[in-house]
Amino acid sequence: AKKKQGYKKGAAGSLAPEMAGCREDQEGLLEGRRMGSRPLRQKLQALQCHFTWDFEVKDKVDAEHILQTVALKVEHTEYRNRGVYLATKAYLYHLQGCYQEALASLQEAEEALKWDHPTNFSRQVLVTYGDYAWVYYHLVNYEMVELYLGRVRQICQSLSNPEPYSAQIPEVHAQKGWSLLAVGLRNGEEAQRCFQTALRGDESSREFQAGLAISAFSRWTHSWTDDDREEATGLMENVVHRKPSNMEAKVYLASLLKETDRRRAERLAKEVVRESPNPEVLRQASKLYKRVSLPRAISILRQAAALAPSYHLLHYDLGVCYRKQMERGERSPEEKEKLVAAAMECFKRAVETDPLSLFPRLQLGHMYVQKSPRYAEELYQNLLEELPTASKRCQQAIYRHWGDFLLHEKGLKQAALGMYQAGYEIPGDHAWEKEQLKDRLMKMARMFEDDQREAVYRFVQERED
Repeated sequence: AKKKQGYKKGAAGSLAPEMAGCREDQEGLLEGRRMGSRPLRQKLQALQCHFTWDFEVKDKVDAEHILQTVALKVEHTEYRNRGVYLATKAYLYHLQGCYQEALASLQEAEEALKWDHPTNFSRQVLVTYGDYAWVYYHLVNYEMVELYLGRVRQICQSLSNPEPYSAQIPEVHAQKGWSLLAVGLRNGEEAQRCFQTALRGDESSREFQAGLAISAFSRWTHSWTDDDREEATGLMENVVHRKPSNMEAKVYLASLLKETDRRRAERLAKEVVRESPNPEVLRQASKLYKRVSLPRAISILRQAAALAPSYHLLHYDLGVCYRKQMERGERSPEEKEKLVAAAMECFKRAVETDPLSLFPRLQLGHMYVQKSPRYAEELYQNLLEELPTASKRCQQAIYRHWGDFLLHEKGLKQAALGMYQAGYEIPGDHAWEKEQLKDRLMKMARMFEDDQREAVYRFVQERED
């Protein structure tokens, strides 16, 4: 023992000068890095493109999920924005490390821009050229980086722009707005600012006006305030008036009107279902029927799934409809078993078409509770391991589902309370999840005696202030 202790002391004494040497080496390394320069990187960071815009893709939802929705937008867009959607796809491929696919998508983007914007191609292609430069940078093809930086610089010079690699022009602001919307409706507020800026440079652009209307609608879907709904309704009415064949605008308008003008909302929804070939637009239309006619909603979703069998959200929504059918009204054991099987099949199909998406797996866990609770527990335990990398909304949903399981299947009130509290404390941007957790906390408070009941009420109140 003494020999071992003496060894430790000697080791510590001999390490001191070595550690000092390490610090000197680290300082020398840092100084060496400061002395070096990365002129290409500095130029790239000045570009306006998908690689310099902050989309939070990895934090919110996986790239594969968004690629499915963007592919549908490319095919069915009502606007001359295929080019920016294809460039968005290239950025998503980059996140997956698929650089050949990224380059192919950028080539498609360039061709789409030439077709859709023959008179102002150079202004429209700035973002795509910037994306090209970044992709080649990651491929360590610096000659091609220089080529595309040169093209960007040449366009900026032709615009008499003070910055050599960045042009604050309406086309660029609008492309950022469309990209934000493509990545997720949660970006509505930021996308709205982009289109407002674009319109200050070109107030007559109907496509910018349509982008502003969709952004306002997207903002409302996360705030649910009357003011946001009123603003979005006015903007969307103008889009529909100018182009009555725009089924996307009509389904969004129907969603905005469903509480204030039910009859008109129904007329718009029927027209969309009858005339739209866009699976995502049909999916949005099905939502309008979920409260009044689940069989009709299921019929619309099946219609959409026939058009896009690999679109995971259609299978997810179908599963939700079957689950709601099971939960509503009195059902015989045979009917209930059939609906559970139908819902599970849909959720499994959703997982197959998008394995990284979390919500189909949560719903599958909910259905396993009906059939095999041990499978549900296994699934929830696996999802709990994904908490550190999940988005804030997904974290809240995991805590909510696991808390429900602990409460209703295991009878563990304290453990369930802990899960609801953990979810409620997460700072999120999704009001629905927060409201669901609050509702559970308030119900749980009534299950406890005075002191703990007041503690739960106080917990909620402190986090609302």
